[in-house]
Amino acid sequence: MNDINKFQVDVLAIGAHPDDIELACGGTVAKFTEEGYSVAIVDCTNGELGSRGNAEIRAIEAKNGAEILGVKFRENLGLPDGKLTVNDESVEKMIVMIRKYRPKIVLVNPPYERHPDHEASHFILRKAMFKSGLIKVETEYDGVPQTPLRIRKMFCYMQSYEFPRKPDFYVDITSTFEKKMNAIKAYTSQVWVPGLSDPNGPVTRLSRPEFLEELEARAIYFGTQIGVRFAEAFYSIEPLGFKNLSGLF
Repeated sequence: MNDINKFQVDVLAIGAHPDDIELACGGTVAKFTEEGYSVAIVDCTNGELGSRGNAEIRAIEAKNGAEILGVKFRENLGLPDGKLTVNDESVEKMIVMIRKYRPKIVLVNPPYERHPDHEASHFILRKAMFKSGLIKVETEYDGVPQTPLRIRKMFCYMQSYEFPRKPDFYVDITSTFEKKMNAIKAYTSQVWVPGLSDPNGPVTRLSRPEFLEELEARAIYFGTQIGVRFAEAFYSIEPLGFKNLSGLF
């Protein structure tokens, strides 16, 4: 295999913090990996400003979450939590990731969200995606010049806020819902897992015992939209195209 392709994956999932991917699209990621497709996750920050846990704990949890989902690669850009910004540093780091992993599909935070870092990661990816396709934008990985790449299949997963319009599509995650929840529960510093989470830590939106029930309820609701038990919602940044409708059979 050529060096340029040794990291190539089918899907690149971008999250602002460790746990974003598990929470928002973990079921879809697990379906990709169960079907034999390769996935890489890139977290923009270490989540060091989180009220619970710390960067070291979350790095371990992220590794465990990735293993549960069957992810091939996971790495962190080390950008500042709570100060994620669209600037030259963040965009160039994202370009390097795009050109390194050379995915066919990218999953990313939505542009309108409760956490400003989630919004910032979306626009970092969008700017990096355009510049990644420019020949005169030069980057290196491990001292080796990278070749340009631009992907048109960029899909936003839903996090705290609902999309400002109806989702473009839903993914049936009935078969991987349990795996998604197990990956989320790997973050015992963030969500409530009886016997494992710190009962004396600060109370956050995620640490409430009912938070996991809320995730299940949302997945059930999305499932009703397409006649299945559980689903995740997405919208496409660019129009979706089909060579023919028979591909939907």
